[in-house]
Amino acid sequence: MKLTALTAAAAAACLTFGTAASAETLRLSHQWSNTDVRHQVAQIVADGVAEADVGLDIQIFGSKSLFKPREQYRPLSRGQLDMTVLPLSYAGGQQPAFNLTLMPGMVKNHDHAARLSASPFMAALEEKMAEDDVMVLVHGYLAGGFVGKDKCITAPEDVQGLQTRAAGKAFEQMLAGAGASIASMASSEIYNAMQTGVLTAANTSSSSFVSYRIYEQVSCYTPAGDVALWFMYQPLLMNKSKFDSLTPEQQTALTEAAAKAEAFYLEEAKKQDAASEQVFRDAGVEIAQMSAEDFEAWRALAQETSYKAFVEEVPDGQELLDMALAVE
Repeated sequence: MKLTALTAAAAAACLTFGTAASAETLRLSHQWSNTDVRHQVAQIVADGVAEADVGLDIQIFGSKSLFKPREQYRPLSRGQLDMTVLPLSYAGGQQPAFNLTLMPGMVKNHDHAARLSASPFMAALEEKMAEDDVMVLVHGYLAGGFVGKDKCITAPEDVQGLQTRAAGKAFEQMLAGAGASIASMASSEIYNAMQTGVLTAANTSSSSFVSYRIYEQVSCYTPAGDVALWFMYQPLLMNKSKFDSLTPEQQTALTEAAAKAEAFYLEEAKKQDAASEQVFRDAGVEIAQMSAEDFEAWRALAQETSYKAFVEEVPDGQELLDMALAVE
């Protein structure tokens, strides 16, 4: 009887060990701190999958600890990375159409951004991602604004002669058209560039301005308000072959967790703008507001620079641009 009990216990232990050993771990990379909304989105997915108990774990590598910010899409597409949260426009070199996800004046507000994510425009972009063996798990746009080291920036003439960091090619083209000098870098590098005098102005997301403590280096902040020129698509992506290789139960756990994360992302994105304004205000930074007239001046400049260049450079650019602009 003792031997039978011992054998049964040993068998149970082996079964438990076997189950644990067979659990698959997915590696998820991003560039932000663990207080950033994009990390929180990744964590919701990881926690949801863990709670589902389907033999799948997600290990998050934040703060650019696994890959440099702009070097995540390629390893993802090659199966060297399983998941990432990143601005899709970072991969504009591989797929020029992705530059349309960071186009000045394209998105009006957060609810409009959500409609874009569910539109034929986004479906067309997802077809291009599929060519790279990449798929979207969580859609999300973040809004942003401008900071100036020595002055406020609301209208195009305000950036004349400034050394400016712009997030993405389209914004670089527009700001250059306004007379700014451009310094390209990831948002995680803005702080040091401001500190060393490499930059005198920058634009990025509200959450990045806060998580990278940019308020310590600037005198004026123009947050996203009633009008926001800056909206950037920053999804949680996954290698498609890796997703397809998972069991149906694991795929369901991922998609259900992703749905929760996407709902959180939208609501939290709306809060980020006002929250960032308060953080900068509390830090003693002057707050400037972009007017509707300022917004229209920027968009007119974008049409002559960013939009025009996109259509000229991308074979199906006009079609994609029209699809995006058709979303009300």
